Amino acid sequence: MQSKGRTGGPPSIVEVARAAGVSTATAGRVLGGYGQSSAASRVKVEEAARRLGYRPNGLARSLIHGSTQTIGVIVTDVGNSFFAQAVRGIADVVRAGGFEILLANTDSDPDAEQRAIQVMWEKRVDGVIIAPEGADSAERLRTLVDGGLPVVLLDRPLTALPQVDQVIVNNTACARGAVNHLISLGHQRIAVISEASRDFSRLLDQSADGDGERPSAARLTGYLSALQRAGIQPDPGLAVHSPYDRAAAERATTRLLRRDPSVTALFCTDNILTSGALAAVQRSGRACPEEISLVGFDDQDWTTLVRPQLTVVRQPHRELGAAAAEQLLARLHARRTGEGPADGEAVHLRLQAKLVRRASTAPVVTNGT
Repeated sequence: MQSKGRTGGPPSIVEVARAAGVSTATAGRVLGGYGQSSAASRVKVEEAARRLGYRPNGLARSLIHGSTQTIGVIVTDVGNSFFAQAVRGIADVVRAGGFEILLANTDSDPDAEQRAIQVMWEKRVDGVIIAPEGADSAERLRTLVDGGLPVVLLDRPLTALPQVDQVIVNNTACARGAVNHLISLGHQRIAVISEASRDFSRLLDQSADGDGERPSAARLTGYLSALQRAGIQPDPGLAVHSPYDRAAAERATTRLLRRDPSVTALFCTDNILTSGALAAVQRSGRACPEEISLVGFDDQDWTTLVRPQLTVVRQPHRELGAAAAEQLLARLHARRTGEGPADGEAVHLRLQAKLVRRASTAPVVTNGT
């Protein structure tokens, strides 16, 4: 019910003070949780606020306390189970620390990423965890970094921002291990389905550690490294390009299998491409793993529901998000208390993925065996 003399809209702190019979400054101290006020004044103000249905202005409180208790999270595809699990890990940690998240999805669109970054800045979040869209994201993030806002890179490093914390997976090593598994089974004609296949020549001459690259390129580096260490000459014709799309991956894999029947194994560099490649193998009529082995990326529920169950590289999705959140909260704690490296050297964490061997890989079948 609207109080006498009110003109509509939410009650203001002035009205609360008037109803409680105290000064506006006293009401502000009680409702804002700062400064000193008597027990009697607190009771009067809190009772008046309840009676009027007063709700505190979160932004005003943040200006007083220097914190909105929110963490911005920006990812490229929240519908992808990898990012969904990572965000869950972030949320679990930040909520336990008394924060909430403000989530933005960019669909790998630079303009959408720019808008998301601007929103986080305007909403005065206490820090940002971001899976960058690409190398150009570094320039878009400079407003936050130069403004002193703590930022943690999730899953994707940016060499142009070495001063920023990052949490990634050992993409090169785990991809190398997956391809080594196929090589140990006798496979030599091993194709890779990758978004980064157009970087084949550049990555071929790179060092064995490509984790400074975006994930797809780092995994392609691992593929090339495994072949070279085994004395197998990498064939650019076996590096199949596909955008991040299941149908496109299916079409690209179908073309490969028709063009080159000598291929005996496939390695896919992410879960979307894995699902498309598997569909192509099933439609090709070639038996898996008897005629063609398949190693996918990401251990998702569907990978054990299909037949054969897929050999995959299992990423620590939730652990990745949790580690990013813990690092960000550590920065915020250090700034608030002066304990620890608030603005010290960047922390670069690399979590370990591992190969899970299942029924989609088997020794290569040669003539006469």
